[in-house]
Amino acid sequence: MRAEVVSIGTEILLGEITDTNAAFIASHLPQYGIDLLWVSQVGDNPSRMNEVVQRAWDRSDIIFITGGLGPTEDDITRETIAGVLGEELSVDAEQEAILRERMERGGRRMPERNIKQAMVIPSARPLANPRGTAPGWWVERDEKVIVMMPGPPAEMTRMWEHEVAPELEKRSDSILVSRTLKTTGLGESTVDEMLSPLLSGTNPSIGIYHRADGVHARIAAKAKTVEEAKFLIEPVEEEARKILGVYVWGVDDESIQSAVGQMLRGQNLTLGLMESATGGLIASTMTDVDGSSDYFRGSLVTYATEMKHQYGVPAEVTTMHGVISQETAEAMAKAAREQLRSDIGIGITGIAGGSEVED
Repeated sequence: MRAEVVSIGTEILLGEITDTNAAFIASHLPQYGIDLLWVSQVGDNPSRMNEVVQRAWDRSDIIFITGGLGPTEDDITRETIAGVLGEELSVDAEQEAILRERMERGGRRMPERNIKQAMVIPSARPLANPRGTAPGWWVERDEKVIVMMPGPPAEMTRMWEHEVAPELEKRSDSILVSRTLKTTGLGESTVDEMLSPLLSGTNPSIGIYHRADGVHARIAAKAKTVEEAKFLIEPVEEEARKILGVYVWGVDDESIQSAVGQMLRGQNLTLGLMESATGGLIASTMTDVDGSSDYFRGSLVTYATEMKHQYGVPAEVTTMHGVISQETAEAMAKAAREQLRSDIGIGITGIAGGSEVED
């Protein structure tokens, strides 16, 4: 099945927002046996939108369109799809009632311009959007499908998980399931060499990729059901884990900060930081994880040398070894542990920019 993703919004073309919706959809389509062949982006211009959607309709079996579902005049995705298919828009009474009830529940009267969000065409059925006011569409005609979803990522992903994915699974002849092992401390070629005895398989297959948080080994299997695919993956994952050992720190969507948090919580340990060059970035990353206050005590941002001294780094250490040195980092880690009363202290120093630094 040939697929195309169409992302709508002038703000995307201007670089004001990143099109994360297209990346999300692209990453999920393989598991349904759908081949994504094209990704298009277009601004809120009627003629260009019509051109892009018409082209997608002519060459694709299934089209995923995000954005342009708001109540304003430049939100014309519904009108564009209706025009390409030659169908008339009309208000769906049930969707109108849902919109009015939702706004009244929030103490607001629904502006009449919002009524356009309740419109559908004959070949479309609405897709629920409990996180926003704009329902999506599932359109079927001429053995083709258009899936229309809202632009805000939180709304789109929820609609995907609860409305779109179940429908795609029902229609799929085969399912592609993957399991990603995330490693640290090893280079891409090293992981490739270590896993070479497993790389000759085709189902499951293993791909090795370098990413910002380490080297990933992605095990992918195709089968008729998710359960069958997972059954194929399990023995290969088990063998890969035996080979890679302690270098595996996480799986799939797990972040390194959540993995560190699980380790600290599991061992009933706390962590404190003293950051210089990173300026609090690591603390910000750690606190992105819900419940991180259970194990993360905080961070002392000591960008200036005198602030390091004030929080317990001996002046003789920075004078003798320089601010950017292993000795200073060790002294910062010790000071962080003492000042923040944590079980573990980490000190981070380094060169933040292009200016000259102290020796």
